[in-house]
Amino acid sequence: QLVVHVGVSGMATTVTLEKCGHNVGYKGLDNCRFCPGSQCCVEGGPECIDSIIDMDAVSSRVSALGLDVTVTISKDAGRYLCDFTYYTSLYQSHGRSAFVHVPPLGKPYSAEQLGRALQAIIEEMLDFLEHSEDKINCQHEH
Repeated sequence: QLVVHVGVSGMATTVTLEKCGHNVGYKGLDNCRFCPGSQCCVEGGPECIDSIIDMDAVSSRVSALGLDVTVTISKDAGRYLCDFTYYTSLYQSHGRSAFVHVPPLGKPYSAEQLGRALQAIIEEMLDFLEHSEDKINCQHEH
């Protein structure tokens, strides 16, 4: 139904919902010293793929719960492992993927705070899917 990825970003100070994945611009080596020669995830794939999840709505609804965790939105997961993973997942799942960046533990949130926030985020994403499944399926049939 939905694939949800979670990645730690040393630069993040909020829980960040990524709206889309990008296909090109991968120049940095990963931990295994690999970088795609084409500098893209899927040769011939679209430049950007959006998640079918309305991240703005999810962010608003989770923020309204008062969990003491700030949830923000991003359109750039960083052209590194997270963005590569997200784009590939979006491509293979036809947009039925999500990616959440979290800050390192204790900077500023505890494991318990992040756990509660991630649970609420995933519940809202699944609720969104449940209430918009007919609309989503209709869009993908045409």
